[in-house]
Amino acid sequence: MAPWQVLRCCQRSLAWVPVLFIALVVAWSYYAYVVELCLFTIIFTGEKGKAVVYLVVFHLSFVMFVWSYWMTIFTSPASPSKEFCLSKSDKEQYEKEERQESQHEILKRVAKDLPVYTTTASRAIRYCERCQLIKPDRCHHCSACDICVLKMDHHCPWVNNCVGFSNYKFFLLFLMYSLLYCLFVATTVLQYFIKFWTLCRRKSAENCPKNELPDTHAKFHVLFLFFVAAMFFISILSLFSYHCWLVGKNRSTIEAFRAPTFRNGPDKNGFSLGCGKNLREVFGDEKKYWLLPVFTSLGDGCNFPTRLVMDPEQVIVTSQSEPAKSPGTNQPLPIRPLSESKNRLLSSESQWLDGGSEEEGVKSEIKNHVTVSIES
Repeated sequence: MAPWQVLRCCQRSLAWVPVLFIALVVAWSYYAYVVELCLFTIIFTGEKGKAVVYLVVFHLSFVMFVWSYWMTIFTSPASPSKEFCLSKSDKEQYEKEERQESQHEILKRVAKDLPVYTTTASRAIRYCERCQLIKPDRCHHCSACDICVLKMDHHCPWVNNCVGFSNYKFFLLFLMYSLLYCLFVATTVLQYFIKFWTLCRRKSAENCPKNELPDTHAKFHVLFLFFVAAMFFISILSLFSYHCWLVGKNRSTIEAFRAPTFRNGPDKNGFSLGCGKNLREVFGDEKKYWLLPVFTSLGDGCNFPTRLVMDPEQVIVTSQSEPAKSPGTNQPLPIRPLSESKNRLLSSESQWLDGGSEEEGVKSEIKNHVTVSIES
């Protein structure tokens, strides 16, 4: 085996260390709560009814937490379909060309029939040299997974997986259920934490005014369990809040730091359709499945509905640094969007004129107005 293959194998093995750490903490928390707290502490004090209620709620939150975490880890990142790959002839022609301008022309010709509306900062077609494909909108190459991931959000070491179109819903549910799990554990353990803490400080069960807890090793599990649950709750709360904000704005973590560039320039809100529709795009139309870790996100991950984005071919007057206006009025002419998404999220939006004659009429009107302005 080559040295680089050995190194790659070691890297993949070490990548599971954070996941193993989380699994061990969760397994210990299960033992500490169920055995040490509920069975050895609460039932010992005679509060069997409370122990039963705690166990039922705990197992519900535990199952949902583990289920969503499992789905986040083992759901493979979605990759672009074959239509975004260059054909054999185009690939050979692309590799033969030495001039970058010629390569861009090849990519532009191939991408002409693809649902691609974002570009690089230099207005070139987004192309992955590693995967040898044209990147769909919101797709990025992950160096850790070594693949292009649809609607890539980030690579998360705690799940050893890329968070993207195929598992973003699972990731959000994982954060939510981990918050609920930690909150429930911390709040129900708090009263016993206080009693054990008092018992530990007095160093004697006989001197404790509420001598109803046994002086056993369970107190160390309960004390440590409260600290761990509270610590994880505080740390996850900020991350979950941030991703809730991202969902409301329909942005990925990458897009939050670097706005996607459309044909008319960068637009950080280019994919935002309003909070309600943004939420449905991630969680789906049927609300009964929103809280379950099953895939219900809308779309195919390659084509996303966008806000109204201007087609630069129609904004001819940009060279004159003035907006196009119809003769006799002060209102700008309507600009046709780059695409009319087939996604049902936009079904309620107003439709734009698609007829060839009408479109040509708009273009002709703009051109005539520009000519008159120049002549005058």
